[in-house]
Amino acid sequence: MVAEARLREGATARLHEPAWRLLVRAIGNRRAVRDKVRRVGRTLPVWADGDELGRRLDNLAARGLLDPDRPRPNRAQLFFGGLDQLRWVIIPGARDYYAQRGISFAMHQVLRFADDPVSVLDPSGLFSLRETITGHVLQVTHLDPIYDLELLQMWPDGVADFEAEVGAMIDGSHPRAGTIGAVIEDAGYHTRLLGYVRAYRADPAAERLRRDVGAVGDDPHFAAASERFATLGGYLDWCQSLPRGAGALAWRWASVRRFPLQDEAAGAG
Repeated sequence: MVAEARLREGATARLHEPAWRLLVRAIGNRRAVRDKVRRVGRTLPVWADGDELGRRLDNLAARGLLDPDRPRPNRAQLFFGGLDQLRWVIIPGARDYYAQRGISFAMHQVLRFADDPVSVLDPSGLFSLRETITGHVLQVTHLDPIYDLELLQMWPDGVADFEAEVGAMIDGSHPRAGTIGAVIEDAGYHTRLLGYVRAYRADPAAERLRRDVGAVGDDPHFAAASERFATLGGYLDWCQSLPRGAGALAWRWASVRRFPLQDEAAGAG
């Protein structure tokens, strides 16, 4: 396919095609739209299924990603912890990155939603289907993909299967290559990602694949939040530290406007 050939040559569609054409490509054909609707329909029961969430947390606890000596985070803690991750790391990091690339941040989110609506609706990933998580990692040049690889450990062969998916994206045989090709802006990302996934499978402590950050990296609050939320274990630990009641969580979300640094937290105590 022409789109995949251009990806390999280094000229991604995201940087060269007009917005309307990218949107059409991100939406895809009737089969692609049908698959998106099915993913939404299959995801909604996961959000409501306490047993499934418990199973996923069990798998993460068995891999050392959840503190077994503290109460498990409830849905409210996971939700507000995800909002913190979104407002303090994901959004400012993405805004800065796409500004560097000369890409509209708003349009990029539209394309992401058009390619896969569920990936935008669940920032934590804990309630997502495995295919939603893998598609999200393929469609977005990540600040640090280790979080998502740890998420994939909710399934026994999650990381191994993902390695095959990245390879399929590179050779153009992935079923979502066309729609993802309308979103991704970095032609070398999938090749670097494949190298990291292989290294991670061999040694989870392998050198991480970190995206360069621009001016936002000079903000100590962003830097501290990035370190805290970079891994799934860090996110879950944050959720476990939050108040358990929905009212207290909502008040805290409204009153704490930026990620607290250690010296600020100590002063507040």
